[in-house]
Amino acid sequence: MWQSISYYAALAVESLIGVFGIRLYEEARYDVIDRIGDRVEIRYYAPRLAAEVDLAVPGGAGRSEAFKLLFAYIAGANRASVSGNDRIAMTVPVEVSGKERLAMTVPVQTSETNGALKMRFFLPAKYSRENAPKPLNPRVRLVTTSGETIAILRFSGSGHDFVERQTELIACVAGSRWQPSGEPYTLNYDAPFTLPFLRRSEAAVAAVGNSVTGWALYRIPRPSGATPMLAIF
Repeated sequence: MWQSISYYAALAVESLIGVFGIRLYEEARYDVIDRIGDRVEIRYYAPRLAAEVDLAVPGGAGRSEAFKLLFAYIAGANRASVSGNDRIAMTVPVEVSGKERLAMTVPVQTSETNGALKMRFFLPAKYSRENAPKPLNPRVRLVTTSGETIAILRFSGSGHDFVERQTELIACVAGSRWQPSGEPYTLNYDAPFTLPFLRRSEAAVAAVGNSVTGWALYRIPRPSGATPMLAIF
């Protein structure tokens, strides 16, 4: 019981400071391998483990339902792994009664294509296929993403203009030595109640380089023990 209280108390505190754009969550590690002007980054992400939901419900209703399913999974609607007796630090919730409360990493990935919606919560780096708790709801599944190179355009605001930002990103990438591959999507780092001018969102698309020469490689340091915010847009 006290573990449950502690878990939700921590969520309340994180939500409160999240209003001001302060994030206490682990962000997935990546390398910046190129830049297009001063607005677009080309990043490489190593393979990651995510909880994923696919729904044939587009728009706000689909995003809300997907979020609820994924949040239920990290909040305890899971079957703890064999190694589930390990205590998890306060920033990563603890196991309770054979279930494990999880933290994630930011960002939350959302894409909509042909009337279908996909949302992913990325799990902390400490989890693998072998030790991650198994979802109880069959609509939630664990997936391992392959290593990927993506183009990113960062923006703030309410997020309602994400389609325009995606279009802007595609135009920037298409005019460079990189080419967009696949459909664009959105990465969200903050909750809807974060002040709009403090929110961090990113338009993203897979990118394929025309040449591997001349890359500039930058290591982006990331905190090792935090978790991500959940967001609905």
